[in-house]
Amino acid sequence: MQVAITKDVKIVVETAYQSSKPNNQNGEHFFAYRITILNQGEYTIKLLRRHWYIVDSITGKSEVEGEGVVGLQPVLEPGESHQYVSGCALQSELGKMYGTYQMERQIDGVLFEVKIPEFIMGVPFKYN
Repeated sequence: MQVAITKDVKIVVETAYQSSKPNNQNGEHFFAYRITILNQGEYTIKLLRRHWYIVDSITGKSEVEGEGVVGLQPVLEPGESHQYVSGCALQSELGKMYGTYQMERQIDGVLFEVKIPEFIMGVPFKYN
């Protein structure tokens, strides 16, 4: 589990290897990640955008940007959290992801970035 706190927003990331798909001709490895976003501040915030860096030890670094997370732009009151699950396919058995969320403070429209901590995605047998 990886954790980062930026401007009173706590991000917790947990990962799980999903194995290679049986009929996958590309030999990709699939990883799931669960992210919990907790508003520890005193203002209501809204998640507007995500910006991911994905590093695959074979194909290198790529970027993914877009609105919200899994089709949502959650609004979090103070003390509230939002959790979602997503995934990533890698060509290699080892990679990592990290990035930022763009948030908006609802009371005045101020935009700020929140760090998504770097997390490793590795095939379990590589750790033996």
